Amino acid sequence: MEQNALLARLDRLESIEEIRQLAGKYSLSLDMRDLDAHVNLFAEDIRVGREKTGRAHLKAWVDDTLRDQFHGTSHHLGQHLIEFTDPDHAVGVVYSKNEHETGPEWVTMQMLYWDDYERMQGRWYFRRRLPCYWYASDLNKPPIGTQKMRWPGREPYAGTFHDLFPSWTEFWANRPDKDQLPQVATAAPVEHFLATLRRGAGAPKIRVR
Repeated sequence: MEQNALLARLDRLESIEEIRQLAGKYSLSLDMRDLDAHVNLFAEDIRVGREKTGRAHLKAWVDDTLRDQFHGTSHHLGQHLIEFTDPDHAVGVVYSKNEHETGPEWVTMQMLYWDDYERMQGRWYFRRRLPCYWYASDLNKPPIGTQKMRWPGREPYAGTFHDLFPSWTEFWANRPDKDQLPQVATAAPVEHFLATLRRGAGAPKIRVR
């Protein structure tokens, strides 16, 4: 029994490392435009849009997006939180600060990815990536105010950086009484930190172009 527990813990550590490598491989393959390497990080039956599935459709979509909108890109990863729902399924949040050469402007972006990971035939893959954006704006034009997604030649629009987590809206809607100490909720279980933050919130509708 003790040996099984030790093997399970070792498997968990190896899985965490492989998933973190998965996020790094995503950024490198995207920035270097190796689209075969890129789409092979996703499940073979990855959903693309509402009606298409498979890596070939994903490759076509990524190719079209990169050629039409950007020249060069660089994705810089930040903190990466990973939680397991069972030994072969996990969720995660990855922060990403990105730079884009796009026509006459140099656009910087702050975002996070909400990921679903799945292990199939001994390897971890992306089952789904939800890109949630805070801002995108020319390097010399700080995105103060609303509608922070500001690509050249397009009307500004709002990102979905905060939409996964109800706490953002709750924080601004409820100012505490300064004459009373605030209540503190019970800490989330170790493997349910992200689920507790989500509080059952659904995935937002995300605009990626």
